Amino acid sequence: MIATLLTVFQLAVPAAASAASVPQGPDSLMVVTLADALRRAANVDPNYVAALRNVVDAKWQQRAAYAAFIIPATTLSVTQTRSNNQVFNFGTGDFANRLTQAQIDMRLNLFNGLSKFFEAGRAGAAVAAADANELQARFQTALLTEADYYDVLAQRELMRVAAERVRRAEEQFAIARARVLGGAAVQTDSLQLLLELTRAQVDLLRQRATLRVARIELGRRIGVPEPVDAAPLDTLPSGPLPITERQAVLEALQEGPRYRAAQEGAQAAARAYSAVMGQYLPRVDLFATYQAFGDEFFLPDDSRRWIYGFSINFPIWNNAQREIQLSQAKSNREVARALRDDIEREVRRDVVAAYEVFETARASADLAEVAVVVARENMRVNQERYRVGATTILDLLTAQVSLVEAEATLVQASQAERLALAGLEALLGRRIYPK
Repeated sequence: MIATLLTVFQLAVPAAASAASVPQGPDSLMVVTLADALRRAANVDPNYVAALRNVVDAKWQQRAAYAAFIIPATTLSVTQTRSNNQVFNFGTGDFANRLTQAQIDMRLNLFNGLSKFFEAGRAGAAVAAADANELQARFQTALLTEADYYDVLAQRELMRVAAERVRRAEEQFAIARARVLGGAAVQTDSLQLLLELTRAQVDLLRQRATLRVARIELGRRIGVPEPVDAAPLDTLPSGPLPITERQAVLEALQEGPRYRAAQEGAQAAARAYSAVMGQYLPRVDLFATYQAFGDEFFLPDDSRRWIYGFSINFPIWNNAQREIQLSQAKSNREVARALRDDIEREVRRDVVAAYEVFETARASADLAEVAVVVARENMRVNQERYRVGATTILDLLTAQVSLVEAEATLVQASQAERLALAGLEALLGRRIYPK
């Protein structure tokens, strides 16, 4: 019965193995480089688009704050009234059914308790915070894009490992069948290798599905409604990073986008509080009004007059609205300061963690390369020994599993190394190595 079972599977397995190992046509897939993927992702990521628009809005607020020093608020209005009875027209000095009044009103604040200066400072801090948030959003988008990009590369390598496992299992199964037919091995050896071949084929099918999902995710990340393949990358420069851990922490606290955004946010909240404090001082405004009367809607010129002067307003009590605003501004200032201090501590921790993760991943990748070399040699030796009957099928299967695990560990270590580097670059707000 065992011999019959092996004969049936010997006929069925090659066809199944061929069907499982047929690769998807890569020519039908769009292939992008990492630089192209980063550029495309920045154009479609909602978070980065929102951060970019926030920069534009903050700059308009800054322009408005500076313009308030020299450009008066101006209003142009034209009013025409009609009546079924004649009324006195101030412009013509006669009775008419139509009266037109045109007016230009201009008002410039001369003094508002230094509120304008604090408002300009707040607007400048808001622009700096928006710039820092834009940089942080850009690197966060890049980090997510690189994660998807590296995932495609890793899954493709794991698929290659799975395909190699199928190929080796097929070769070993053929050797085992020949040894069984020649009487040099028992039939259970063929069954063991048949089981390994079946597991390898199942693993290859699963890996192919995982790779396809990873390609679809990369396409979604860069705005393409179809699977996208990743172009191969050069290996990372060997050796330690060109920056020490202490230097990385100091740089992240000085130029890192996350801490810069929190720092500028705290400064903006402090200036907003000072601007509200200015409401307790008098306000001095310069105003001018030009009026024209007549019976024509456009440019009435029968009578004209200028009104100009200045006004002084001293706020006394406005039903505690000013005090409520001051309390809210103070709360916002204290919260912004606490957030800044917490982010400073968090950035220190994150930089150290990212640095250590990269160093660990780099060392793990180096060790994994050695492990792959050892596992391949061990696999070759055990395969040759089994061919001549000098070892058991269990030793051969153990060597096969060890090789698959070593190759998968190397792929995962390389992916972890690249992801750790991308995370550190996101904290620093700059590239350590060009992409």
